[in-house]
Amino acid sequence: MVGVMSFKTEILVTGILLVVVFVLNSLTKRAIRRFGRTSAIDMNNRKIIFYLSNLFFYGFALVGISLIWGMNLKDFSLFLSSTLAILGVGFVAQWSILSNLTASVILFFSHPLRLGDRIRVLDKDFDWTGKVEDISGFYLFMRTDDGRRITIPTNLVIQKGIEILKNEEEDTGEEEFIEN
Repeated sequence: MVGVMSFKTEILVTGILLVVVFVLNSLTKRAIRRFGRTSAIDMNNRKIIFYLSNLFFYGFALVGISLIWGMNLKDFSLFLSSTLAILGVGFVAQWSILSNLTASVILFFSHPLRLGDRIRVLDKDFDWTGKVEDISGFYLFMRTDDGRRITIPTNLVIQKGIEILKNEEEDTGEEEFIEN
């Protein structure tokens, strides 16, 4: 019978890995929360980034624990490549889901578009001008000047040019043009 003492090293390294992953995840959440507050980003948008960071860190912990407890590297690489192939086929079938999620992350971190901004989507087919009401994981919701509620996929917000007319809180009369 194999005792607990024979797995002393694996238990110790697993514990250390879990503590490191927990600390890094907590620090990342704190940084996201601080960045979200200073950039006046809605809590719902921060939740998307929290979920993605949790997915990354827990996936990292799962891989690390699997390797610590003796999963053969050759078997692990076969498992990983099979999983990625299945995910690749799924994402090719639904590429817009991945692109919308990626666009939401880009909007969160680097785009000057905020809730309450009056914007104009520069599109040759449509003239959408209105106020940004919400930005979710997949869509930007805006209320047009004529009262319609428009839902635009976030990947189109990144691809189209957006003209920020004015923010609801500041009415300086200055206009900012952003071309993506």
